[in-house]
Amino acid sequence: MKKQKIIIGITGASGQIYAKTMLDMLDAHYSQFDEIAVIFTPTGKQVFDYETCEDINRYKHISIYENDDLFAPFSSGSSDYGTLIVIPCSMGMLARIANGYASDLISRTADVMLKERRRLITVTREAPLNLVHIRNMEQITLAGGIVCPAAPSFYSKPQTVDDIAKTVVERVLNLSNANIESYRWNGK
Repeated sequence: MKKQKIIIGITGASGQIYAKTMLDMLDAHYSQFDEIAVIFTPTGKQVFDYETCEDINRYKHISIYENDDLFAPFSSGSSDYGTLIVIPCSMGMLARIANGYASDLISRTADVMLKERRRLITVTREAPLNLVHIRNMEQITLAGGIVCPAAPSFYSKPQTVDDIAKTVVERVLNLSNANIESYRWNGK
């Protein structure tokens, strides 16, 4: 089986525990991937630092790209990156993606994923939603992307905040076709 190249876009929305959990899981399963790339928006990096107190450089198997680096390999449709996960996805980034406003590396990469019919997953973090948010989600869905709100499940009876975040990240990784074992509801 061919290993996939995956990109994680991290925006300035609150909910960086989801991004941290995603990076932890990908780093732990790095052998399944040819590359794990991360793009932070400037605000995304600030909020990640504030909410997680984690050093991004601790991830040994992750490449970090600047959000203004439009020469990154995945900014072109001729690259072979298969999945972009934007986690957490701010409503501003969602709007840029939904309307084709590819002004930075995350929104350009999302544009590439949609035009090349590859996987785009946006993990939105906003409540309540206004009509503009809903229409942007509809637009992304109609274009072939997946909107997966950060809505934890409780079937697995999570005990900690990290366990709760993991329920969202495992769902997203399942949507990305990553082969990472996760809890499955069996109705019992």
